[in-house]
Amino acid sequence: MNYIEIKDVVKRYSGHTALNGVSMSVPKGCIYGLLGPNGAGKTSLIRIINRITHQDSGEVLLDGRPIVDDDVTRIGYLPEERGLYKKMKVLDQIVYLARLKGMPRSIAYSEAMAWLERFNLTEWAGKKLETLSKGMQQKVQFIATVIHRPQLLIFDEPFSGFDPVNAEQLKQEILRLNKEGATILFSTHNMESVEAVCEQISLINHSQVVLQGNVNEIRRSHKKNIIAVALEGDAKLPERPELYSILPAQDSTQETMVKLQQGVNVREAIAWLNDNCPLTGFHEILPSMHEIFIDTVNNTKTSQNEEA
Repeated sequence: MNYIEIKDVVKRYSGHTALNGVSMSVPKGCIYGLLGPNGAGKTSLIRIINRITHQDSGEVLLDGRPIVDDDVTRIGYLPEERGLYKKMKVLDQIVYLARLKGMPRSIAYSEAMAWLERFNLTEWAGKKLETLSKGMQQKVQFIATVIHRPQLLIFDEPFSGFDPVNAEQLKQEILRLNKEGATILFSTHNMESVEAVCEQISLINHSQVVLQGNVNEIRRSHKKNIIAVALEGDAKLPERPELYSILPAQDSTQETMVKLQQGVNVREAIAWLNDNCPLTGFHEILPSMHEIFIDTVNNTKTSQNEEA
């Protein structure tokens, strides 16, 4: 069952079309990546889902029905532009924002303290936000986003500004919230995090969806017929131009990368290598989401220039 349905959404501003017939379906309980370069239309779509602005045409469904203003209490939104009250004490701020989402004060207080302890921020509960480091402030905003246990969480560049240790902690919290039932819409430029947490994605470029689907299936569909071959000892891979071409060596691996010739399948190449080389292992190389992102955006740009 899909929890969010975006159907042919169009949003125009003065002299600019931010979204041009965008459609996407986010399954319930999924971590869904919303990708795209700056200015592609991601933030416009997020604002529409959050009822901050309204689409000019098209439809947004939440849990099978048109989304309404009251649904905002079921959403937790972490914007890229962090926005907390610098002069307000940390605990007071979290409780205040939880109360705005409908939580009773006593529950908001106990939940806030539990989250502060989870993030090792208990000693900062009575301090003004401005006295915290940037990373600590971002943790506070994350707590304020999730404290009311929303069914839908929207994270816009959640790892921005975090060091690797804290980014990993945040990633584990996002995975835990998803495991507990939250549907998560995840907007980011960090393709490594997309591969780590997202099941499905939509890539928006120039106001339109240009790529959509399951992350693993997308990577397989964009494969470039490259395999990594491991040989015993110092053995060298023989030339076999009718089967493959040997790619330049990579310092980070002892494997040899080969690109199969057009029409040659992996089984055929490995069978020959196994008969003619001291083969100890092999695996197919799939392109990263970073590579696919760049290729797709560049190809879209090229096709639009050709049409112009």
